[in-house]
Amino acid sequence: MCGIVGFIGKRQAAPILLDGLSKLEYRGYDSAGLAVRDGEELAQVVKAKGRLSNLIEKTDGGKALKGTCGIGHTRWATHGEPSQTNAHPHVSGNCTRSGSGTVESEVVGVHNGIIENYTELKEKLLKHGYTFYSQTDTEVVIKLVDYYYKKYNLGPIDAIAKTMVRVRGSYALELMFRDYPGEIWVARKDSPMIIGIADGETYVASDVPAILKYTRNVYYIGNLEFARLVPGEAHFYDLNGDEIEKQTTEIKWDAEAAEKGGFEHFMMKEIHEQPKAVQDTLNSVIKDGAIDLSSVEITEDEIKNFEQIYIVACGSAWHVGMAAQYVLEDIVDIPVRVELASEFRYRKMPLNQKALVIVVSQSGETADTLAALRLAKEKGIITMAIVNVVGSSIAREADKVFYTLAGPEISVATTKAYSAQLAAMYCLAVQFAKVRGKITEEQYSYYISELLTLPEKMQKALEDKERIQWFAAKYANSHDVFFVGRGIDYAVGLEGSLKLKEISYIHSEAYAAGELKHGTISLIEQGTLVIGVLTQNELYEKTISNMLECKSRGAYLMGLTTYGKYEIEDQVNFTVYVPKMDEHFIGSLAVIPLQLLGYYVSVAKGLDVDKPRNLAKSVTVE
Repeated sequence: MCGIVGFIGKRQAAPILLDGLSKLEYRGYDSAGLAVRDGEELAQVVKAKGRLSNLIEKTDGGKALKGTCGIGHTRWATHGEPSQTNAHPHVSGNCTRSGSGTVESEVVGVHNGIIENYTELKEKLLKHGYTFYSQTDTEVVIKLVDYYYKKYNLGPIDAIAKTMVRVRGSYALELMFRDYPGEIWVARKDSPMIIGIADGETYVASDVPAILKYTRNVYYIGNLEFARLVPGEAHFYDLNGDEIEKQTTEIKWDAEAAEKGGFEHFMMKEIHEQPKAVQDTLNSVIKDGAIDLSSVEITEDEIKNFEQIYIVACGSAWHVGMAAQYVLEDIVDIPVRVELASEFRYRKMPLNQKALVIVVSQSGETADTLAALRLAKEKGIITMAIVNVVGSSIAREADKVFYTLAGPEISVATTKAYSAQLAAMYCLAVQFAKVRGKITEEQYSYYISELLTLPEKMQKALEDKERIQWFAAKYANSHDVFFVGRGIDYAVGLEGSLKLKEISYIHSEAYAAGELKHGTISLIEQGTLVIGVLTQNELYEKTISNMLECKSRGAYLMGLTTYGKYEIEDQVNFTVYVPKMDEHFIGSLAVIPLQLLGYYVSVAKGLDVDKPRNLAKSVTVE
C-alpha cells in the first residue's frame, strides 16, 4: 500500500520521481505528491488528489519543479479522507495550504505505514505549540521529528533515532531537512523500502519496479534502521546512531518485465507469463530428474521429523495453501492446517513444536503474514517462506526460503505469482513424500515428469480464451456468481471467485459443493451463474449432482473439466476444458480459465483491470 520514491543526483529529480511513482500505481492510491529541493533553496511541495496524471499535469511532467533532490509519494488513505490536504508530502511547519509552492519548514517528509500511537503523540505536540492542518498520522510523525530536531539540536541522526524509539506502528519514512541540502534521510520499521545506487546517483523506492530501469544494485534497509543518502552513497545507522556496513544486492529481474510488452493490461500479460513462471520455479529445484531442496536449506532429517504443517497466508496465497493442503495430506500423509495470517497471529491455539510453518507471500512484506512468521519463530517453530522478492522482510526473517521465480507482478490481481507458489508447494509435497517413505521411486519419477509437463499444458489452457471472452461478455452484468467444487476443485473455485469479485466488482462466492443444501442454495434464482470445477474423478459425479440441483432452480451452469469428459455438455450450459494431467497438480490448469473469465468480465464492464478500486498490491498494514 502507498508508494515511496526518492532521488538525489545530477539530473532534475521531479521527472524521475514521477516515473518511479508511475511504476508503483499498482500498489493502490488516492492522491500523490512531490517535494523537490534545488540546492539550498527551500523545498517546493506539489500535491494532487486522484490519479497520478493529475500531479503530472500540475507539474508539467515534472519540468516545473527545479532541483536534483526530491521525494515523492502515492497515498492510500488510512487516517483522513482522500484529499489534497491529506496527501503527502507533509511539512513540520504550521502550513494550512493544501496546494503547492515553496514551503518554509524544517522537515518535509512522506510515510508508508500506520502510526498506532499518533493520537498520544499529537496531544504531546499540541502542548508544545504545534498545530495541524491535516487528519493524517504522517503529519504527526513529521512534526515529531521536527520537535526532537529542535529540542536537542544534535542533527538528523539524533532526531530520527529518538522518533523511531517513540513511535509505535509501522513505517517507511523519507525526510528532507532544511539545514541539510543535498541529503535525503530514510527510516524503516516493518514497511518495505529499498535504496539503489548507480552512476553517482541514489534512488529510494518502496518496491523494485520504481527503480529497475535505473539500477539493479540495491540496499535493503533493515528493520529499525535509518540512513543518510547523498549522491551515489548511502550510510546506514542503528538506533544508537552507530554506522552499519551493508552490501548491495543485485536484482535479477529484467527491466522490461515491469512493462506491458504489447498487452493491453498487465494482468493479461501476467496470465500469459504463467507457463514461464512455473517452468522457472520448477527448474530452480528439479535437477536431473530429482528435486533438490538444498537452496531452501532444509535437510532430510528435518523433513522426517515434522509432525504437522501449518500454511499461513492471506488472499490468493491462502488459496494456494488450501490447494496444497489436499496434495500434502494425500501424498505426504501429514496433518496440514491452512490458516489466515490475520487470524493466526491473534489466536491462542496450541502449536505443535515439531511442526513446520510455511508462510506464503508474493511481496514478502504482507503485514499479517510477517507478524505470523514472527509469532511462529518466537515459539521456536521452524519456519519456511515461499516468496517472490529476494531480500524482502519475510525472506530475511524465515529459517528457510523457497523463492518463486515469477518476476515482477504489477497487476493487483495476482496470477503468475499464485501459479509459481502452487508449483513450489507441489515440489515440497513430492520431495517430502519421498523422504518420508510415502511414495515409491516409480511414483516419485512419475510425479516429477508430470510436473515438468505443467508449463506446456498451461500454454494449451490459454488457447481457449476467445470462447471465454464471448462467455464473459454475456455474463458481465451478473449480480451474483457462485463457484462450486470439492477437494482441490473447491480450492481452485476460491481463487476463481476472488479473481472475479476483485476486478469486476460482481458479488461472487465459492462453496464446497456438498454445502450448497446447507443454506446457500436458497440464493439461487432464475439466471444465476453457477460455475462448477470438475477435475477430480472421484468427486465428479457428486459435484455434477449438486450443480443440477441448482439448474433445476433456474441457474445457468458453466462446467470446467478435463478433455475427454464430453458428456458434461448434456448437463451444463457452457463447458470449458483443460488438458488432462495428474489430479494432484491439475489446479494449476483449472485456474487459468477462471483468471481469464475475471479479466474479460472486467474489460467488458470498462473497469480498470490492473488497479481495481479500494485494493492494493501489497498489504503492508493491518
